[in-house]
Amino acid sequence: MFNETLLETQVVHKENWFQRIALIVGAVAIAVFLLLGIGIYQSQQVGPYAREVLSLTGNPMQGNAIFQMNCAGCHGAMADGRVGPSLRDVSARKSKLSLIHQVTSGQTPPMPQFQPSPQEMADLLSYLEQL
Repeated sequence: MFNETLLETQVVHKENWFQRIALIVGAVAIAVFLLLGIGIYQSQQVGPYAREVLSLTGNPMQGNAIFQMNCAGCHGAMADGRVGPSLRDVSARKSKLSLIHQVTSGQTPPMPQFQPSPQEMADLLSYLEQL
């Protein structure tokens, strides 16, 4: 009797273990599927301007000059914030696409809409990545 109960307990324990593994594998598969889907969706949402900007190599020195002329008045000469927020480590908080949208959309007042050429935007992104 004792051996039968022990055997049944071991079988149930083994079944629970397999169920847990199956649930974990299923959850990971769903997560990967969702992340891939989101990535594909976002890549399709990239407009021609952003696509061109992302295909270019930016010059951080040129980006600094663009920043000083167009952004430093609000974000500070050292990008540490004044009227606008600090942009230190901004590339760790925002993606390149998000930064492109932020600069070109003017959707976050009081920041004005700014339409740099694709090369100027690539230069600005290169500078912001170094902050």
